[in-house]
Amino acid sequence: MEYQAIDLQTGARIFHFGPMHGTNNIGEFLAIVHALALMEKQGITNKVIYSDSRNAIIWVQKKQCKTKLERNAQTEQLFQIIFRAEMWLRTHTFRVPILKWDTQNWGEIPADFGRKK
Repeated sequence: MEYQAIDLQTGARIFHFGPMHGTNNIGEFLAIVHALALMEKQGITNKVIYSDSRNAIIWVQKKQCKTKLERNAQTEQLFQIIFRAEMWLRTHTFRVPILKWDTQNWGEIPADFGRKK
């Protein structure tokens, strides 16, 4: 699992994290939280966040990552990152819209890594 954010206006990579052992939905969840935190830190309020993962958007709304990934030695570091993301969501208020990317009409989301077959 890895994730990145791409500015849709410029095509520039805003941030990148990974790879590490995890799931796509966890990566999407963490990417949204990472984007929210960065936007808050930089005072950005006039943009939206897109994700192609309904699960990740719901997890952010509920402030809890409901993954079924097994917690073990290989995934422990990732679960610590998830915990920090959940804590950030519970302690911050955000108004940035989080929208579902319309893959069928717009193609693959630019933040994907072009690995889908």
